[in-house]
Amino acid sequence: MIAEVPTLAIDLVEFTENSTVLNDEYIAHRLGLIPIKYEDPETSRGGDCHGAFMSHRNCSCEEGCPRCEVELELDVNFDLVAPNRLEHDADLPLTITSADLKSSNPSVMPAHFVSTDEQEEAQDQGISIVKIGPGQHLKVKCKARMGISKEHAKWCPVAVATYRFEPIITINEEACTTLSLEEKQELVEVCPDRILALEGGRLVVAENAMEMATFTEELKVTQNLMKKRPEDDDYVTVEHNMNRFIFSVETAGAMDAEEIFMSSLRVLKEKLNDLADRLTVIKEQGE
Repeated sequence: MIAEVPTLAIDLVEFTENSTVLNDEYIAHRLGLIPIKYEDPETSRGGDCHGAFMSHRNCSCEEGCPRCEVELELDVNFDLVAPNRLEHDADLPLTITSADLKSSNPSVMPAHFVSTDEQEEAQDQGISIVKIGPGQHLKVKCKARMGISKEHAKWCPVAVATYRFEPIITINEEACTTLSLEEKQELVEVCPDRILALEGGRLVVAENAMEMATFTEELKVTQNLMKKRPEDDDYVTVEHNMNRFIFSVETAGAMDAEEIFMSSLRVLKEKLNDLADRLTVIKEQGE
């Protein structure tokens, strides 16, 4: 998911005018890190760009074409924008954001926000690039290309990608009858992930416990102190389910999390098929 899922990112920036306080290299670096989303025309979701584009290194064109790159233009002049701003904002610095990037491909656009909640809480219209004042002007032409984060982190589609075993939480009802209400409450509170709850004086598995369980030792230590004999059964056991995993994927904005997961399976399948083909060739040569 992190290293080999292809995405689009700005790879080349041509400056026509830059009178901002930041030099060309600094702005080019910021532009490169803006997530570029490809929306599948059939689903209107941030999808896998693998089928729609190809690497510019493998393309037969010499100077770029719609098959291997997408052009995005940005042209913001403070003096031209200022007359259209509110009177009390006219002289304040103007923030140039990813929303000012105009794409030549309607299916490709900057991912201004990861979610609707982030968009509602934001003070700007997109990802901030630079602030400009009177007399300042920024005009650039960008080329977004497909790549993977093995080459550069700007092509990484995820912010976080982790997996863990699904927990199996078992409550020993018979053993729990020997506990007082205070002891049961202590077992509930000792779990930092709050996987247990009290209902009518009974210990039960809390809602969303499967997502919250972190397999900490506090529960085990507390139970051992409550037992009359060390060999007594645990009141609550939390074990790993070796047959099921919980994947957590936090997208950077270029693709939806589900699409990242499915794309990573496609990449894995291609690698396995390639390995099988190579082994077949080796076997035939040996014979």
